[in-house]
Amino acid sequence: LGSSSSVPFTSIFSQLFMTVVVPLIIGQIVRRYIKDWLERKKPPFGAISSCVLLMIIYTTFCDTFANPNIDLDKFSLIIIVFIIFSIQMSFMFLTFLFSTRNNSTFTPADTVAIVFCSTHKSLTLGIPMLKIVFAGYEHLSLISVPLLIYHPAQILLGSLLVPTIKSWMVSRQKALKLTRQPKAPVKV
Repeated sequence: LGSSSSVPFTSIFSQLFMTVVVPLIIGQIVRRYIKDWLERKKPPFGAISSCVLLMIIYTTFCDTFANPNIDLDKFSLIIIVFIIFSIQMSFMFLTFLFSTRNNSTFTPADTVAIVFCSTHKSLTLGIPMLKIVFAGYEHLSLISVPLLIYHPAQILLGSLLVPTIKSWMVSRQKALKLTRQPKAPVKV
């Protein structure tokens, strides 16, 4: 195309390291020293985590759609939503097929974990990565739209698939228990 660009890899990796890895390491170290206190007090980490995630999603949506440079019409947004849902369903289906092959050693519970965990991507990691990698880029808001759609899509699809996956897992576990039971000796 006749154009070139330089990417400051060291700057990007150092910022990602400081934003993602360092807080994780500090959290693990601090957790070791206050684990007993945490078990006694039982702070509401689930509620805190949900609130922080909600704030990240809210601020990202605000940043994205408050940008006057974003040129995203309704039809394009619908197409993006359709593509994201299709990709998510395809990944979930492929991981399900892979983990239930005949020569697979995965249990039904393993398959459920594989299907939901392997396709899970989070805004809490994706948005900081986008902001670091594309810092100063005028179309950052536009680039973050697929991630803003993917995260709610995985939550929605996951909640819709839970009853089906649960019944599949329970029936498979029952079938495996029946095939593994030793047969009683026949008295003659």
